[in-house]
Amino acid sequence: MVTLWTNRLERLEVGAVLCADFGELTVAEARPFQQRWIVQFSEISDRSTAETLRGLLLKAEPISDPDELWVHELIGMTVCETDGTERGWVEAVQANPASDLLVLDSGALVPLTFLLEQTGDRLIVDGPDGLFDEI
Repeated sequence: MVTLWTNRLERLEVGAVLCADFGELTVAEARPFQQRWIVQFSEISDRSTAETLRGLLLKAEPISDPDELWVHELIGMTVCETDGTERGWVEAVQANPASDLLVLDSGALVPLTFLLEQTGDRLIVDGPDGLFDEI
């Protein structure tokens, strides 16, 4: 059983390669089961060998997708409103159940749902009135 910590299902397509400390594993077959996946790897021929890998952390090479925003790429970007007003730069991204938050150097918290676009090193946001008002 594999718990997938990504929304990128191509990680488990036939032929996809996942990396373990001891080497690479190639996906031979994968199917969802409850909240996890049953995955058969080409390099693992029997269940007892598979059982020895329980709890193993598997990693994959980064996916290059120009339409995706990655958290580490948001840090340091300038946040601007649609009228061009600069509101600060991103110090961190804070996990939040409703929407992750951009934490600005000004102390403002901007939900990612208000992000319209990325232009170079600028993030354009369209938030409600008062989003940047001081408390």
